Amino acid sequence: MAKRNEVDQLMQRIKEDFESLPRQLQGVARYLEQHRGSIMVRRVNEIAGGCGVHPSAVVRFAQRFGYSGFTQMQAVFRTAYTERTAPSRSYEERIRTVIAQSQPMPAASIAARFIDASRAGLDELSHGLDEKRFDKAVDLLADAENIYVVGVRRSFAIASYIAYALQHTPKRVHLVSGLGGMEQQQIRSIGKGDALIAISFPPYGKETLTCVRVAVERQAKVLAITESDLGPLAQRASVLLKVTEGSAFAFRGLTSTMCLCQALFVALAYRLQLNVEETSEPGEFDD
Repeated sequence: MAKRNEVDQLMQRIKEDFESLPRQLQGVARYLEQHRGSIMVRRVNEIAGGCGVHPSAVVRFAQRFGYSGFTQMQAVFRTAYTERTAPSRSYEERIRTVIAQSQPMPAASIAARFIDASRAGLDELSHGLDEKRFDKAVDLLADAENIYVVGVRRSFAIASYIAYALQHTPKRVHLVSGLGGMEQQQIRSIGKGDALIAISFPPYGKETLTCVRVAVERQAKVLAITESDLGPLAQRASVLLKVTEGSAFAFRGLTSTMCLCQALFVALAYRLQLNVEETSEPGEFDD
C-alpha cells in the first residue's frame, strides 16, 4: 500500500528531473504539482486539457517516473490522500454539477461556491504547510535590514497588505508598486542584507520576475510565495512558501495567500517581540 511519503518522494524526483524533461512533460509536472491534492479524482483527458497536451503525454510522463501508465501513478495519490482530499473532491463534484445545470443559478449559490472554494484552499494550506520552510522564512525576514515586497495584478492586493502589516515592525519596508512603470527604479536600492518578498502565480508577472532577478544579482535574499516548486520563482528563491488557492468558476481565490501572509507577519512580530499599540489619537484608525 502506498504511503503518503511515496507521493512526496515522487514530487521530489520530479523536481530534481524537471529541467531535463521535454517541454510538454514539464507542463504535466507543473499541473501535477499544483493539483496534487485532487489528482486522484481527475481523468487523464482533463489533466491533458489543463496542460494543453495530448493524453499520451500524460501517460509518457507517468512511464518516465516508473509507472506502467497514468492509472498506476494516480493510484499512489488516491491511496495516500483519500481522507485528506475528501473536502476538495466533494467541492470539485459539486462545481461540475452546478455548471452542468441548465437553470439559472441564484446569486447566493455562487457565493456559497466561493466560500466552499476558500474553505478547501485553507484545508490544503493547513495540511501542506511546511513548518521548516515557514521558520526559515521568518528567519530571513528577521535578519533583513530592508524588506521589499512585490506582487502585480491579482497578487498586488496581497503585496499591499503584507507591506502594510510589516510596517508595524521596526523593519524598513518598501512596496514595489510599479507606479508609472518604475519597478526597476523602486527595486534598484536593494542589496546584500536585504530581503524581497515576491508573490506571484501562473502566469507569472514579468515585473515580479524582473525584481527577483535584480534582487539575486544584488545578493539579496528572496522569499517567494507561489504555488509550485517548479516555476521560475523556485529557481531563484532563498525560501519558497507554497500555497494553492481554491477556485470557483475558473476564479482563484486570495483567502489562503492572505492567511499565510498574516501568519508570516504575526510570526515575525512575535520573533521580534513586537508590541503593536492600538491607535488612540482622535481621527486615526486601528486596523
